[in-house]
Amino acid sequence: MPDLRAVALGLGAWAGALLVLLAPGPPALAAIVAVVVLVVTGVVRRWWSPGWLGPLAALAAVAGVAALQHVLLTTSPLAALAEEGAVVTVELELTSDVRVVSGQYGDLQVVRAAVTRAEGRGSAWTLDAPVVVMAPADWPRLPLGTRLETTARLVPGDGDVAALVRPSGEPTVVAEPGVWWDAAAAVRRSVRAAVAGRDADARELVPALVVGDDGGLDPDLADDFRTTGLTHLLAVSGTNLTLVVGFLLVLGRWLGVRGPWLYALGVLGIVGFVLTARAEPSVVRAAAMGAVALVGMGRNGRSRGVRGLGVAVLGLLLVWPRLAVTAGFALSALATAGILLLAPVWRDALGRWTPRWVAEAVSVPLAAQVACTPVVAAISGQVSLVAVGANLLAAPAVAPATVLGLGGGLLGLVWSPLGVAVAAPAAWSAAWIIAVARWGAGIPTAAVDWGTGPVPLVLLTGLCLLSVPLAPRLLGRPATTLACTGLLVVMMLVRPPSPGWPPRGWVLAMCDVGQGDALVLRAGPGSAVVVDAGPEPAPTDACLDRLEVEAVPLLVLTHFHADHVGGVAGVLDGREVGEVEGTGLLDPPEGARATGRAVGHDLAPAAYGLTRRVGAVTLQTVWPRPGAGPGDPAESAPNNASVVLVAEVGGVQVLLTGDVEPSAQRTLARDLAGLRVDVLKVPHHGSRHQDLDWLTSLQARLALVSVGEDNDYGHPAPELVAALSAAGASVWRTDVSRDVVVVVEDGELGVVARG
Repeated sequence: MPDLRAVALGLGAWAGALLVLLAPGPPALAAIVAVVVLVVTGVVRRWWSPGWLGPLAALAAVAGVAALQHVLLTTSPLAALAEEGAVVTVELELTSDVRVVSGQYGDLQVVRAAVTRAEGRGSAWTLDAPVVVMAPADWPRLPLGTRLETTARLVPGDGDVAALVRPSGEPTVVAEPGVWWDAAAAVRRSVRAAVAGRDADARELVPALVVGDDGGLDPDLADDFRTTGLTHLLAVSGTNLTLVVGFLLVLGRWLGVRGPWLYALGVLGIVGFVLTARAEPSVVRAAAMGAVALVGMGRNGRSRGVRGLGVAVLGLLLVWPRLAVTAGFALSALATAGILLLAPVWRDALGRWTPRWVAEAVSVPLAAQVACTPVVAAISGQVSLVAVGANLLAAPAVAPATVLGLGGGLLGLVWSPLGVAVAAPAAWSAAWIIAVARWGAGIPTAAVDWGTGPVPLVLLTGLCLLSVPLAPRLLGRPATTLACTGLLVVMMLVRPPSPGWPPRGWVLAMCDVGQGDALVLRAGPGSAVVVDAGPEPAPTDACLDRLEVEAVPLLVLTHFHADHVGGVAGVLDGREVGEVEGTGLLDPPEGARATGRAVGHDLAPAAYGLTRRVGAVTLQTVWPRPGAGPGDPAESAPNNASVVLVAEVGGVQVLLTGDVEPSAQRTLARDLAGLRVDVLKVPHHGSRHQDLDWLTSLQARLALVSVGEDNDYGHPAPELVAALSAAGASVWRTDVSRDVVVVVEDGELGVVARG
């Protein structure tokens, strides 16, 4: 058995960070004091061994650092200015690459930075405070390491930043990035150039494998990687560093490097990797775990690796306590722990009747997957059934794709054709990994819905813990191993029915897709009209599967915000899709273009005033009306251009409103005077900006709100819910009830919810 004292040290540090971050202030202090008193008393009275003092010291040290950082953030001048919504002039340095995200009113550039000087309200401050810059899409995109000055409005931030910075002017560059950042950027550009002539997906995957540069990866492909448990390949992980530095050490040995110089070469490789991949906390965390894995491969590796893991966790949390509440840190630490603690035992059990290389290949991904499963389920609500198999199939291609991709980038700096030649096998290897991800995601039951509530997660954690003693017994016997494998294959290939789902007599479903819309109107057996597709393909696809929808004769996309069109691929996946229509306003342009690419053609605009019948569904397009104008300039033009439909299915009158805002709602109130419906799809996820007089005048019996759990917008607004309830509507929300299905049975209208 390896020495677990270092693991206890890491767990103590993790507990200290969690106490302060999850319950800052007096509750955390009281809990820490209670733990200290309990442990010290137990050691003094010899209830426990003095070994407990180590984890206790780690807990106290990390808790102290976390508390100090929290105080520094909350008492920063930037935090006070942000509370006032002050407009200031700031000088800052960009500390991360720019990410483009979809905001409520269009795309935003999001980048982390450190403010070194702020001036406003008649005062100036010199400081070092982390912030997040949220700039409009047309703001200049500047490289990591740039120092700039800009005028901005400060907004209160959450977590580990003192404020959110909303620039209101053009930036002035104070200093260009340093030589290290320029060198790292040159390597990243060269990696991309070396595979630029390859297949579109392969040329995006190679940079992701090498340095975590996944900015151009197809979202549908990224979703397939998530489904198959291959997401760790798209981010900077310990695997990347282990492969790159391990290859460097092998090359060094081949060239005759020995002794301390070999260690120096390893350190140089780690530093170079971190600089190339960007020296952010997540990258340093991955480097630390990769270094632990390298130690675990050496002599007496298991014992040394376990000690290294505990020390790495302690060291990382002393520098960045907030890593303790990030999913990446938990997954990385748990996967490393699983490989070090579980994989050797399971390998030896499996090795009783299989070749060692087979036992090694199976036990490593199996141990990592079991260790990470509860966290993955907490994030996604799913448990992947294909993850171990997909990782086994992809594993032979990961090393050549990573090492040769980086090698091609480095050699390309010297001579471009040589870099292209070396990187060619990397692109071929990436193509194999892509094929594995797509094949795995296409299996009927690649993943099962598990839920993110406390009861299912506790049950899943218990099952994973139970597997620790049971797995060696099962793996050590050919009959039980093959039987379990066969059962798993059957479960994957045969989609299990959902008991009692879809409910009998269903006419309309509001899918739980998070903060977005996806509505399904039953057109007949296995057939439905779909209105909007949610933000991600997987939840929409899963909902349609549960409803047993195999054909979509009509798909209507009300407008092109990502929370309505991001999941189009989920509708198309494995289904016969007929006409696809949208609004005439192609805004935001990125959303319209992405939707066109997903569908394979430009969308026809929904014809105003047209009434048609699609199976059992009758639809009339009542908005946008030609010549209606852009509406209130303070409102979102894309929202107000949403396609609005009046539908009738199974005798139920439904109004589907997209995201129309008050000015468009007032026009609709005049155009549709006297309209009464049975079911109202509440506009814009229950935003507080509504024409309540019109919505309540519809006299809907059911009001459906498609909204994400714990969303940042405050949706649905309490005053809206109260007004609809007071008007006699029963309000149903996906954040509370999950999938919400409207049913008609014996002429009566009802609701069945999966939650």
